[in-house]
Amino acid sequence: MPAKVTPRRLADMLDSGEDVLLLDTRPDESYEAWHVRGAKHFPFSSDDSLTDDQKSELDSLADGHDRIVTICAKGISSDHFAEEMSDAGFEDVAVVTGGMEAWSQVYDTVTIDTPGSAEIVQVQRRSKGCLGYVVADPDAGEAAVVDPTRHTSEFDAVADERDWEITHVFDTHVHADHVSGGRDLAEEVGAPYHLSEAAEDRDVNYEFTPLERNAVVEVGDVALKAVRAPGHTTEMVNYLVNDEAVLTADTLHVGSVGRTELEFGDEEAGKGAEMQYESLHRTILAEPDSLVVLPGHVNVTSEGEFEHGDPGDPICATVGEARTEYDLLQLSEDEFVERLTSGDHEKPPNYERVIAINRGEESVETQEATELEMGPNRCSA
Repeated sequence: MPAKVTPRRLADMLDSGEDVLLLDTRPDESYEAWHVRGAKHFPFSSDDSLTDDQKSELDSLADGHDRIVTICAKGISSDHFAEEMSDAGFEDVAVVTGGMEAWSQVYDTVTIDTPGSAEIVQVQRRSKGCLGYVVADPDAGEAAVVDPTRHTSEFDAVADERDWEITHVFDTHVHADHVSGGRDLAEEVGAPYHLSEAAEDRDVNYEFTPLERNAVVEVGDVALKAVRAPGHTTEMVNYLVNDEAVLTADTLHVGSVGRTELEFGDEEAGKGAEMQYESLHRTILAEPDSLVVLPGHVNVTSEGEFEHGDPGDPICATVGEARTEYDLLQLSEDEFVERLTSGDHEKPPNYERVIAINRGEESVETQEATELEMGPNRCSA
């Protein structure tokens, strides 16, 4: 019987540089679209048996490695593959429990270094690149959560470990790439759930506490100011944390900006791009250079790597860095709009259904939500 490796353990093995051969048994299309960093492709179904040629290929692949770990979509074909290898004489073979579905639920947390009294913890969803935040006044023991995913226990844990009470829950916008956990978390902890007041115009079908332009919510002595930033969506709001940081969601990423056609559609994407340009240059880049930029996503490549930074390290920049170093922000408005609306950008999987769920039009069970969210986010332009 092959050993079992949890997705969290696999992440730790990869991060620490352990000598492991990771073999992904999924079909070509699935592997090429999205896989764990460093995984080698070895297609194998639950009905297959190892051939002599495959055994020889595995001998070559395994040469020099201390351990072999297999992974598939749900842990079924990879478990069978691991058993076949063990029966063929390969030693120290293990399988990732739950496969890529379980891998999509691995999180890392990192404390952001800011110059003031606020304490900000970035909650990173490793496989998708979703970034949520717990913002706290540690002296008061109060915290707010911004852009939680549906795995709300990850955000609860951050607060519980530090003896913080979650007093407010925010979403920056109606997300298109993942099912929000904002309403569920707010209900669990008995806190108000906030969206921009402009969310009312997107036919959001549930109650929330609307935030007017420049509304300020106090969390202890830490102030979160709602800054309107339409572009990625019409109701997009960024949150200014004291004078220390700005949570820019899908307005401004590290190295890029958020795409604009998911709400507006391809034909009206230019309208969103014009809004995005205005929000960036008239609002976000008007802030002091030292202000810390904390985005809502980091792009995850098809090789399973963060495009900027590494899991467990802060994914952030400063306003000054964005203004002077990001190519997109050096363009004129016409050039910017042309860049954002040209080309064929792959849409997030099932994004229309995800939007409907996040607007409250539809409900979803846990397993279906897992399947809807499979793959990295595709929110960046």
